[in-house]
Amino acid sequence: MANMTLQKALESFYSLGPQISQRIMAKYSIFPRQRLETLSPKIVLALTAELSTMTIENDARKILHDNIKRLKDMGAYRGRRHAMGLPVRGQRARNQNATAHKLNRLERRG
Repeated sequence: MANMTLQKALESFYSLGPQISQRIMAKYSIFPRQRLETLSPKIVLALTAELSTMTIENDARKILHDNIKRLKDMGAYRGRRHAMGLPVRGQRARNQNATAHKLNRLERRG
């Protein structure tokens, strides 16, 4: 992990994508391809403090799961589509819905 670039390390957190990681690096004036091992302890502490204020990893997963559960409990069309494992955002369901079945597989249990 110490040999990884800072951008890849930030993007390895769930719910942190390229734009948010670039914004964090710009805030602290860090070059995107800088390695983790070359960062000063002061910057590492600042990054840790920044990440602790954000909703990442299990907190973000729980929010997403709660939103889907709310749609299911409400009986909304999107909630029913999630429960059946079908495409949620208007894609065709007659053919080529294997991706939706794969992504929504775990949601059918709950």
